[in-house]
Amino acid sequence: MSNPAIPLNDAPSQVRDLVVIGAGPAGMAAALAAKRRGLDVLLLDEQPKVGGQIYRSITETDAQRERILGADYVYGKSLAEQIRASGLAHWAGASVWQIDPDKTVHVLRNDRTTRIETKSLVIATGAMERPFPVPGWTLPGVMTAGAGQILLKNAAVVPQVPVVLAGCGPLLYLLAAQYLRAGVEIRAVLDTSAGTDWRLAISHATSLLAGWGYVRKGLGLLREIKSAGIPFFKDVGGLRIDGEDAVRQVSFSSAGRAQQIDCELVMLHQGVVPNTQVSWSLRAEHQWDDEQLCWVPVLDSWGQTSLPGIYIAGDGAGIGGALVAEMQGALAGIGVANSLGFGASEDGAQQRAQIAQHLRIRPFLNQQYRPKDEFRIPADDVVVCRCEEVTAGAIREQVQLGCVGPNQTKSFSRCGMGPCQGRQCGLTVTEIIAKEAKLPPQDVGYYRIRPPLKSLSLAQLAAGV
Repeated sequence: MSNPAIPLNDAPSQVRDLVVIGAGPAGMAAALAAKRRGLDVLLLDEQPKVGGQIYRSITETDAQRERILGADYVYGKSLAEQIRASGLAHWAGASVWQIDPDKTVHVLRNDRTTRIETKSLVIATGAMERPFPVPGWTLPGVMTAGAGQILLKNAAVVPQVPVVLAGCGPLLYLLAAQYLRAGVEIRAVLDTSAGTDWRLAISHATSLLAGWGYVRKGLGLLREIKSAGIPFFKDVGGLRIDGEDAVRQVSFSSAGRAQQIDCELVMLHQGVVPNTQVSWSLRAEHQWDDEQLCWVPVLDSWGQTSLPGIYIAGDGAGIGGALVAEMQGALAGIGVANSLGFGASEDGAQQRAQIAQHLRIRPFLNQQYRPKDEFRIPADDVVVCRCEEVTAGAIREQVQLGCVGPNQTKSFSRCGMGPCQGRQCGLTVTEIIAKEAKLPPQDVGYYRIRPPLKSLSLAQLAAGV
């Protein structure tokens, strides 16, 4: 029974040196680095075990899934084991629903709310898949590639019907290879990349050589897909998913020819972008990244935001991959230790050099897998806000009526006010408004994110521990 004398939102608080939000590679590395330097650390994550999205269920996987998912996934076991051996406090199943300006973290756990006061905060909430608004993307039978991979990692669930994979980026090819190893029938891969611009490749020759390990892995995945005889369509455009009450067909063009494929399941993916929902809610400074076509937080050399004592590490700071996320997490953990006076001050030079080395391939990858305009800024009849069923055309009409930014679209149409709180439409809305108003995305801005960051009931809110 909850204590009726405890005011709403005011359960007894805990005080920590550092709270880390997210137990993926960045969060685990940050927590370990700080713990080893003597800090009192609390690691929070919504999942029942550490690992994040990239290493999801890594402590519970079996040999068959390890074979399917590959060596990069299995690598996460070492980080998870270090967390277990460290003895640091880890709260699983903990949902952060609000963070106050003074860094007080409000957590929902076991249907009860708790306040945690902390001197420093590391946000390691990772990435999310970029919205892919095309005609028919809201039909039953359409999923993201990331969702498909989560089902594979979490529960060894794979499609029982032939699947069409459409989009671009390394995750799409990785999932295709993993599905082939798992015996899934892939009807086709529709690659929406524009194709390699060899002038661009030559201009990035040094970066390609420096990141040859990443290039080799990518080429290996493509060989695995093509050697299986999977139909592979390049430079796909005009993608649409057809069906009345569910997916029945995919239509597209490739090499100047119109194509149609009958199917019941389509998985879409066109890269990942930083999950900035928490940092926006804190009113931290952000800037538009023209290379990655997304918002990124403004950080110093330690990963500290414009708000003192609040750091961001991993893909939430800009897409770099799991290894970079781990290095950035360690750097942030060291930075926190330095700022709080724990141990000998360290300059972080080694970590920064390693990060820079791994990121040298990014300029090429950003261009190679840059989503086409038609798949980011859709036609008028395409639904943009799935929660409130607002189309791209409605947003353009709002601009003509004087709407100057995403926050105003809420007043015009409730766009961005549904359960996802703008996560699925935010980037698209920014780019539609920017193009229609002939403004840079930086001037258009993003939604003003308000608590709760995650849904909770009034009963949960009242039930403080």
